Amino acid sequence: MSATFPLAFSTLGCPEWSFEYAAEQAAASGYVALEVRILDGQIVPADLPSQRRREIKTVLERTGVEIIALGLSTRFSSPDANVRAANLADLKRYIELAADMGVPMVRTFGGNVEEGSSVDQAIDWVAQNLATVAPFAEKHNVTVLLETHDAFCRGAEVARALQPVDSPNIAAVWDVHHPFRMGESIEDTWRLIGQRVRHVHIKDARLRPDGSWQLVLLGEGEVPCRDVLALLVRKGYNGYICAEWEKKWHPEIEEPEVAMPQHAQTLRAWMEEFDAPA
Repeated sequence: MSATFPLAFSTLGCPEWSFEYAAEQAAASGYVALEVRILDGQIVPADLPSQRRREIKTVLERTGVEIIALGLSTRFSSPDANVRAANLADLKRYIELAADMGVPMVRTFGGNVEEGSSVDQAIDWVAQNLATVAPFAEKHNVTVLLETHDAFCRGAEVARALQPVDSPNIAAVWDVHHPFRMGESIEDTWRLIGQRVRHVHIKDARLRPDGSWQLVLLGEGEVPCRDVLALLVRKGYNGYICAEWEKKWHPEIEEPEVAMPQHAQTLRAWMEEFDAPA
């Protein structure tokens, strides 16, 4: 099969750009889609006004770029049932927004293990809420993606949360950095959740002496991003590759004017290698 995956980038990487400018820059760099995490300087709201929705649709039509996903902050690991219920209500509102905007996927977090609870409990709460929202997601033809993040950084925990939820509209987004930094190989992550992966976040980073990670331009760090692409080709993955440059949370890293074209160029170069005759 062709090694060419459609490319997207998250607006997390360009928090100061307007949506209009982000779409124009995406098209100029060869991206075909955006994942909207930051909109107009803030996390995308579920109650986005109708006028702004129309403006965004006009921009998409003009630039030929689509929105592949919305990046939410919903989490379901709180021991407080009221907090989980509030997050579930938010998730449903975002599903409605996605359906109205023609966006096929929304990303949710599982959340961290909070004081007084356990990993097992957190997994159960996440699974329960995903199961509850599944019919709603199916009705609106939107897929909810559980990310490898927080207490669910590894495919091992994501797999346990997804396993009880038998729905085509409940799936996973593989953020390649987090399982790797937690010691899970890319082969093991795929073995655990590959059949449920519908979207991929790609980023690179370098381990600091203090144990933290420094985000770096693609191909300049220790995350085996090229190997991930090769694995995805072998396994027949047919979704998007989304560059997630976390400029909003790490203002010290390179500007989006540098990072967004660099990610696209590097990803295309790798994909051309895979397509080259043996």
